[in-house]
Amino acid sequence: MRNFYPRAGIAWTAIVGLLWYGLWTVAAVATARVLSDPDNIALMNKALPGALQLMFLYWQVVPLLMAATGASLELRKLQAYPIPVSQLFAIEVMLRVTAGIEMLLVLIGIAAGVLLNPRLPHSGALAVVPYILFNLFLAVGVRDVVARILARKRIREAAFLLLVICAGLPQFLLTRGSSIDGRFRKLFTGDSWSGWPWTATANLVRGHDTLRAAALILAWTAAAAVFGRWQFRRTLSFDAQAAGAGSSRPGSRQGWVERFYRLPSVLIRDPLGALIEKEIRSLTRSPRFRLVFLMGFTFGLVVWLPMALGRSGATNSFLGTNYLTVVSVYSLLLLSEVCFWNSFGFDRSATQIYFLAPVPFSRVLIGKNLSAVFFILIEISVVTAVCALLRLPLNAQRLAEAYTVAGVVTIFLLSAGNLLSIHQARGVNPTASFRSSAAGRVQSMLFLIYPIAFLPAGLAYLARYAFDTQTAFFAVLAVDAVIGLIVYRIALESAVEAAERLKEKMVASLSLGDGPITG
Repeated sequence: MRNFYPRAGIAWTAIVGLLWYGLWTVAAVATARVLSDPDNIALMNKALPGALQLMFLYWQVVPLLMAATGASLELRKLQAYPIPVSQLFAIEVMLRVTAGIEMLLVLIGIAAGVLLNPRLPHSGALAVVPYILFNLFLAVGVRDVVARILARKRIREAAFLLLVICAGLPQFLLTRGSSIDGRFRKLFTGDSWSGWPWTATANLVRGHDTLRAAALILAWTAAAAVFGRWQFRRTLSFDAQAAGAGSSRPGSRQGWVERFYRLPSVLIRDPLGALIEKEIRSLTRSPRFRLVFLMGFTFGLVVWLPMALGRSGATNSFLGTNYLTVVSVYSLLLLSEVCFWNSFGFDRSATQIYFLAPVPFSRVLIGKNLSAVFFILIEISVVTAVCALLRLPLNAQRLAEAYTVAGVVTIFLLSAGNLLSIHQARGVNPTASFRSSAAGRVQSMLFLIYPIAFLPAGLAYLARYAFDTQTAFFAVLAVDAVIGLIVYRIALESAVEAAERLKEKMVASLSLGDGPITG
């Protein structure tokens, strides 16, 4: 772990960790205070099973949907060493903590609250231990299954779409007044089946039917361990490169795909056209980019649609009225990791060709930026098409609002992204669908960049509210776009100067390979 996380920028990493995990520590302390109060026994009986189930879903599902499953072993490199499989599996189980540190803190808070409550058995605090192990073992198995599915060229996209739909179904049911609603809500209350692991853990914490609850959670933990160990061994013998290889036979599909790739060179003169063509080819062939691109117009729609419609199905709320804009900006944020903040990450050591070829480095950055804009336009267009199929309210004004707001935000994000791509360059494995996390310094900078990038769009909405007219809204956006272009040009020049000064350090950072632990 010490060698996995970069020691450069440790102060920034500490700041981000303090902010994020500090909030979860406060939540853990609040949980402990609530559970330590003897008067809250009735509340705990009703809410604890549902809270434990939400922790289970956060630990198992959220990392997959965010394509960030925490640190894991690089098995391809470690198989060359005589390390027992049992030890590799044990390390992998421990590394699953990195995908759910937040839930670990809250579970510690639950244990502390039980110890401080005189009306609860102190032995109930130990119930969180098998529940933690259950989640860790299961997380290994789930991650390995999904990773192998996503490594298969023919089915990874369809499998991910199914995963997104399954993950969004609970939220849709909770926000709709259907007959399934009541039965579904029982899963999150004290009335849920006593055989579930979260219900058994809750009963063990409260001292209810202790022997049966202990037997159930231990059985679930043993089953999760067997499942995780089984999937881990299958991953050891799995050839991801062979599974991801495509057919080499030419066909009509290759013909129109090749014409699509060649389109930038036809419309734009070289070398800029060739640079854009190269970016489109490399990004569309990267499993990590395709996964994030799919998430933009699937996960975004699934997450925001139930909240936009509400229980009554009305679309007159702010989120319902601006649904297309909200989903478009959300898609833009998902693409930021692969299109803005580390635009040379997929190039890795091949970045040195940009410094050797007789092409201005500014053209290279512009080519990458135009490629990002191209994919953003496709993303928003697909979101618009899905909204039209769902018969959501659409008109020229809403279309213009979505494209202009996303465009203005994109200009400012590209300006910051060009600078970060030079100063914080790091290699990215394009074949890995999941990532662990961004560098700590980049994460801390995003706390400043995102508010600044969204401030111009916020001023436009404020102007529309103050003057009660769309003219003021688009006028402010037009001024924002002009200012953004000026900022973009200044940032581009600064990035070019920094690239010339830091090119050796930049290429060296991008050339670093994965160690025994990777994302």
